[in-house]
Amino acid sequence: MCADCDRLFPAPGSKADLEEGDRLTPRFGPDGLVTAVTSDAASGELLMVAHMNAEALARTIETGEAWYWSRSRKALWHKGDTSGQIQTVVEMRVDCDQDAVWLKVTVGGDGGSCHTGRRSCFYRAVPTGGAAAETRLVPRDADRLRPAFG
Repeated sequence: MCADCDRLFPAPGSKADLEEGDRLTPRFGPDGLVTAVTSDAASGELLMVAHMNAEALARTIETGEAWYWSRSRKALWHKGDTSGQIQTVVEMRVDCDQDAVWLKVTVGGDGGSCHTGRRSCFYRAVPTGGAAAETRLVPRDADRLRPAFG
């Protein structure tokens, strides 16, 4: 489960408190994570979806910069720390049952958020109306701002 959850955040209370209360009581999943959706604060463009553990969420709140939990590296990740594309939080919201957060950010450096070198991780469209097994992705806003990382 999540050893740091109880230490860093109060436990969720009643459903009414969770949905209508004024306390942040995140509902971390069995893996100890909440989903984090990140968008550009000015344009509203969806930039990325990642995950946060209790420490990443606490550091984001305390520093005003986005921190995530890398599931592949199993490590805390300060977004932009090595690339210069620090995500500064303009506003953070929590969803109705507090198991997801939405970060509205400004991005430093060249403005990219995707490790492929693009502004957004969502650079391919999925057409609908055909056979699922034959679906081909359609590039959208696919220009790279810089070379890909890793």
